[in-house]
Amino acid sequence: MIELIAHNLAPIMFASLVVFLLLGYPVAFSLAANGLLFFVIGVELAPYSSGEINLFWPLLGALPDRIFGGIMANETLLAIPFFTFMGLILERSGMAEDLLDTIGQLFGPLRGGLAYAVIFVGALLAATTGVVAASVIAMGLISLPIMLRYGYDRRLASGVIAASGTLAQIIPPSLVLIVLADQLGRSVGDMYAGAIVPGLILTGLYVSYIFLVTMIWPNAAPALPIESRTLGSGVTSLFVTLLTGVAIAVAVDLLIQPHVEQGASIWGATVATLLVYAVAALNKTMKLNLLSYLAQQVIIVLVPPLALIFLVLGTIFLGIATPTEGGAMGAVGALLLAFSKRRLTGGLMIQAMESTTKLSAFVIFILVGARVFSLTFYGVNGHIWVEELLTSVPGGEVGFLIVVNILVFVLAFFLDFFELAFILVPLLGPIAEKQGIDLIWFGVLLGINMQTSFMHPPFGFALFYLRSVAPKGWFKDKVTGNQIRGVTTGEIYQGAIPFVCIQLIMVGLTIAFPGMVMRYKSDPPPAPTEQSAPAQPGGITLPPMQAPAGDNPLGLPPLGMPAPQQQGSENNPLGLPPLGMPPQEGAPAPTQPQPAQPELGLPPLQFPAPPPQNQPAQ
Repeated sequence: MIELIAHNLAPIMFASLVVFLLLGYPVAFSLAANGLLFFVIGVELAPYSSGEINLFWPLLGALPDRIFGGIMANETLLAIPFFTFMGLILERSGMAEDLLDTIGQLFGPLRGGLAYAVIFVGALLAATTGVVAASVIAMGLISLPIMLRYGYDRRLASGVIAASGTLAQIIPPSLVLIVLADQLGRSVGDMYAGAIVPGLILTGLYVSYIFLVTMIWPNAAPALPIESRTLGSGVTSLFVTLLTGVAIAVAVDLLIQPHVEQGASIWGATVATLLVYAVAALNKTMKLNLLSYLAQQVIIVLVPPLALIFLVLGTIFLGIATPTEGGAMGAVGALLLAFSKRRLTGGLMIQAMESTTKLSAFVIFILVGARVFSLTFYGVNGHIWVEELLTSVPGGEVGFLIVVNILVFVLAFFLDFFELAFILVPLLGPIAEKQGIDLIWFGVLLGINMQTSFMHPPFGFALFYLRSVAPKGWFKDKVTGNQIRGVTTGEIYQGAIPFVCIQLIMVGLTIAFPGMVMRYKSDPPPAPTEQSAPAQPGGITLPPMQAPAGDNPLGLPPLGMPAPQQQGSENNPLGLPPLGMPPQEGAPAPTQPQPAQPELGLPPLQFPAPPPQNQPAQ
C-alpha cells in the first residue's frame, strides 16, 4: 500500500490542491501549505518509490533563492503595478465618461449605436488600462442607465458591457499577457505583438453579433431619439478629416520608411494624429469653423487615449522601451491626463495606490505559493505525470490543444485567471514546447480562453463587477425622471452566455489560423535555395561549403597534424597529444612530458612498457 501511494503521489497531490481550493481556502496559502505538506510526505516515502521521488530535506534550502532570486528580482513583474495604477487613475479621470458620451453620440443614429459605443470604448479602455474591473465598473456606471433609459434589452445591455470589459484580458497592455509571458519564459513585447490581431478580431465578432441582433430584433437595441443627439450632424466633416489623416499617415510612412529600421507606420500614424488634433484644437479655440462640432468633439476626446496608447504600446513595439518602462510612462501619462481634467487629488492618489498595492501583493503571494508547490510537485515527478497524461491523447498537436483548452475552460468556472496562470501554465508550457508549439501562440490562445473565466455564470468576476454597480430594483432616471426597472442577476447571466460562445469561437479560430498570432515574427528565417544551406535554429543560415580538390574534400581547417613524411605519423594520424606512452623505436623523444586531458584535470593514462624485442612476452 505504501509503494502504491509513493508511485501515485503526484496525482494525489494535485487532487488535494483541488480539494483545498473547493473548500474555499485562499489560493496562495493552499498552494504553499499543500507543497510543504507533501514535501514532508515525499521525503518519508522516497525510499519506497524506486527512485521516482527526488525529495530530501536539504532541498528546502532552495526556497529562499526561488523566492528572492526568482520572484523579487523579476523586473517583468514590475509592469503589473504600473499598469494597474495607470488603469485606476484613468478610471477616475473622467476619460471613460467622455469617450462613452462622444462615441455614443457618434453611433446614436444607428440601431444598437450605444452597444457599438460600449464595444469600441471597451477596446480603447483595454488598450489604455489593461484592467478588467476598471473597464466593467466604469461602463456599468455610465452606459447601463442610458441603455435602460432608451429601451435596450437588459440581457443584451448587461452582456455587451461585461464582454467589452473583458477585452482588457487580450488587448495589450493586458496584465494576463504579462503573467503568461513570464510563466512561459517569453518576451512580453512578443506576447503583446501576437495578441493585437486576435484582440481586434474578437472586437469585430462582438460588433457582428450586435449587428445580427439588431437585424433580427430591432426593438432590442433602438437608435437614439433625435432630441437626444446633442452633438448634431457633421459626419461628413469627420469622415473627410479622417481620410486626410490617413493620407498624411501613409505619406509620412513612405517618406521615412527608408530611414528607419521598423515602426515607420507607427510614426506616420503619430504625426497624422498630432496634426489632426492640432487642427481640431485651433478650430475650437479660434472659432475657425473648419470642422463640424461633432468632428471637433470626437477628435478632441479620442486623441488623448490614443496618445496614451502610443506612449505605452508604440514605444514597446518600436523598441524604445521595455514593457516595464512602457508601464511607467503610461502611469505618468495617466497622471497628466487626470491633472489636465482637474481630477488629480490627494484622495484619488491614495485610493489608486492602495488598490495597486493590494493587487500587487495578491499576485506576489500567489506566485510565492506556486513556487513552493512546484518545488514539491517537480520533486515527485508531477511534470512527467502531466506530460504523459496530455501527450497520450489522440490527434497530435491539435488534439493536445483541444484537450488543454477544454481543461482551462472547465477550471475557469472555479479559478481566477491569475490562479490558472500560476498553477496550470508552468505545467503545460514545457509540454507544448516539446510538441513543437510556438509558446507565444500558445500563450495568446490561453489568454483568449481565460477571458471566459470572467464571463462564466455564476462565478465570472466581470459579472460580479457589473452586479455591484447595476441597479437591482426600480430606480428614478436622472434625466427623464421616470421610474425604470433595474437588472436582475439572472438577466446578467443570460446576457453573458452568447459572448462566452463568441469567445470559444475565437479560440477555435486561433487554433485553425495561427498566422494571426505569428505576425509577431518580423524576420522569419529565409527559405532554403540551391545556393544556400537550410536555415539553422535561431534563423542562422550557414554559407555553402565549397569542396576543394585534394586530400581535404570538406574544406575543414587543419587539426594540427604532423606532416605525412614525419616518422611515426602513421600511429598518430590526428596529431593528438601523447598519452604517456614510451617513445617508439626511431621516434624522437619529446622534450617535455605533457599531461593528458589538461582541461578536465584527469590523471594521465599510464600504459605498461612493451617487452624488449629479443625476449618473449610473459
